Amino acid sequence: MTDPWIAVGAFGVVALAIPLSMMAVSALIRPNVPEPDKRATYESGEVPTGGTHIRFNIQYYMVALLFVVFDIETVLIVPWTVVYSRAVEMAGLVRALAPILVFIGILVVGLGWAWRNGAVRWVRSDRAEGVEAHS
Repeated sequence: MTDPWIAVGAFGVVALAIPLSMMAVSALIRPNVPEPDKRATYESGEVPTGGTHIRFNIQYYMVALLFVVFDIETVLIVPWTVVYSRAVEMAGLVRALAPILVFIGILVVGLGWAWRNGAVRWVRSDRAEGVEAHS
């Protein structure tokens, strides 16, 4: 009797071997023509001004990460709502509703944690606060 995990392991090896071999072959056959212009910053044909390393507000990334989490939540909840009525018929109301309530509960706890730690509070600039003061 063969172990079914052998197929999973073989698939994993192939999944790693194919891209690595493709990168190795392309590194061997591509032309190598070093030029300074290839390493220059490209800004849509414009001459770049200033440095290329700009410090972004970390709050942008936090909001983007929260958006991704709650976007995935929507992707998981919508199919559940489609099959919900059939699940109630087959398993009963409590057994059909409990998993999604646990899922939503975990998301609410995560949102509460993010809210408490200020992840959804946008940092305001002095200029924006000055505009509000004059309004």
